[in-house]
Amino acid sequence: MPAVSYYCPRCETTVELQRDGYLADKSVTPYPLDGWDYVTADEDYDTPEADGVRFVCGEDDATRDPGAAGCGEPFYLSFVKHGTTPAGAALDSR
Repeated sequence: MPAVSYYCPRCETTVELQRDGYLADKSVTPYPLDGWDYVTADEDYDTPEADGVRFVCGEDDATRDPGAAGCGEPFYLSFVKHGTTPAGAALDSR
């Protein structure tokens, strides 16, 4: 699996996840999206129950540069939910 890089939205420390390209990213934000379920970077994020990944900047094993201090604040990678609009609201079943 290739490594995909993400930046902390507060301090730009880089983290990486080993993941397949079929997972679609919605956003990286300093706060979780309302109603979304996040797992840590060392948990299985390739499940239907995981809506994204919660990182703690500089404290996760996912930090690309082990010497990077990071800001210590959480940030969130949110995946695109299938069957939802780009804004994340459920589509009408009409």
